[in-house]
Amino acid sequence: MFRKNLKKDPELFQNVSEGLRRLYRTKLFPLEDAYRFHDFHSPALEDADFDNKPMVLLVGQYSTGKTTFIRHLMEQDFPGMRIGPEPTTDSFIAVMHGDQDGVIPGNALVVDPKKPFRKLNSFGNAFLNRFMCAQMPNPVLESISIIDTPGILSGEKQRISRGYDFAAVLEWFAERVDRIILLFDAHKLDISDEFSEVIRALKNHEDKMRVVLNKADQISTQQLMRVYGALMWSLGKIINTPEVVRVYIGSFWAQPLLVPDNRKLFEAEEQDLFLDIQTLPRNAALRKLNDLIKRARLAKVQAYIISSLKRDMPSVFGKDTKKKELIANLGETYHKIEKEHQISPGDFPNLAKMQDQLNGQDFSKFSVLKPKLLEAVEDMLANDIARLMALVRQEEAAMPSQSVKGGAFEGTMNGPFGHGYGEGASEGIDELEWVVGRDKPTYDEIFYTLSPINGKVSGAAAKKEMLKSKLPNTVLGKIWKLADVDKDGLLDDDEFALANHLIKVKLEGHELPSALPIHLIPPSKRGTATED
Repeated sequence: MFRKNLKKDPELFQNVSEGLRRLYRTKLFPLEDAYRFHDFHSPALEDADFDNKPMVLLVGQYSTGKTTFIRHLMEQDFPGMRIGPEPTTDSFIAVMHGDQDGVIPGNALVVDPKKPFRKLNSFGNAFLNRFMCAQMPNPVLESISIIDTPGILSGEKQRISRGYDFAAVLEWFAERVDRIILLFDAHKLDISDEFSEVIRALKNHEDKMRVVLNKADQISTQQLMRVYGALMWSLGKIINTPEVVRVYIGSFWAQPLLVPDNRKLFEAEEQDLFLDIQTLPRNAALRKLNDLIKRARLAKVQAYIISSLKRDMPSVFGKDTKKKELIANLGETYHKIEKEHQISPGDFPNLAKMQDQLNGQDFSKFSVLKPKLLEAVEDMLANDIARLMALVRQEEAAMPSQSVKGGAFEGTMNGPFGHGYGEGASEGIDELEWVVGRDKPTYDEIFYTLSPINGKVSGAAAKKEMLKSKLPNTVLGKIWKLADVDKDGLLDDDEFALANHLIKVKLEGHELPSALPIHLIPPSKRGTATED
């Protein structure tokens, strides 16, 4: 009867957040609770974890421009903000939307049920004294929240003096945020031991990770190439995955560029990063769904490990000796579970960390395997998640324009300073004269060598000339479609000139428009241009 009701539940879900919350409480949480998932991996999720806005976590060594980056995004100072060349930000600051400017200290923050930080209480006072929430009315924060972190230092002394497990706190945030931005300073690129440890702690969240090579305007193009290469090499050694992490190069603050040679590159990179951040609200439900699936897979593995250890423990004598033996041979237990239940090796927790955690546990209090709990999670993964995925798509379709607005995101949206404005296919957008007309005499000379009939050249004749550009047929086909304004399968002199102009646009490295902009339509066709 219980399982039958569970299968009906998805039909009652009003939205994705409610569905995720209910699935977690009714199906996943009982499994986590039975096999001590919260002691080993991550605290239990709360309602605020399902309802909170997308969060962006900024991580980097001191003086890489983390706080300045936040100020650049919001175009406004936030309470508690300190900027300088020395390690100024010594706290975790959650920058969130509020009706008035204000600061909420860590100890008050972790008892607020509306904020997703209650479980940070377990890191103790040393951390909570270094944690706060800066609230302010800012349009950017209406869509996302931003977590500023202390600058990472080098050397053993600084690591010990923090008084809390810095990497563990970052890992806690990494599980709950939508985007992790690692900032590096192009002017002084070095990755300290603590930073390497932090990046490794974020290992299971590469899909959320982006890298920003900041202050790139302080060095020449040649130096920038070398720094970029060194960064990619260093990251490859630390992250140790075949996929390359996306790196954005630029100078993320509102000051003049010191070396303006790479201005276009910086503009394009900033635009790409902004677009990535702007999609977070729309993809938030999908991210929460993905994180719940990852959590469920780990909870299943945890159940198999704990129940296996419980099964192998003696009931009366020799418990301590057997416990040591089981911990030492945990790798073999992993292998057995992997083969018996067809589980991917990547789903298992870190072996050394698990062995260390098991040392402090009483194996006799572990639970035996309870098939009903596992069946509920299997049913969730096999059926409920698929239904929720359909609901995610429905919500996305209902809110297609949902994105981050305000601050720096508005700066390049409109007007002549928009990315690519007046370049490529947009060239001549403000001019009264037809921009193609500048080079039309040259194109006309070629046109009349193709023996036009009744003022038009055939597709075969135009093709021979267009192929000289060496562009692929797929590109030339699109150019033909755009240039044949009247859709008669022939090109007159204006259309031929337009085709050559679009070829030039593409050869100069710009993208072709999906539809012909009004300013590129030949003046002779502007009243009669047919739509495709």
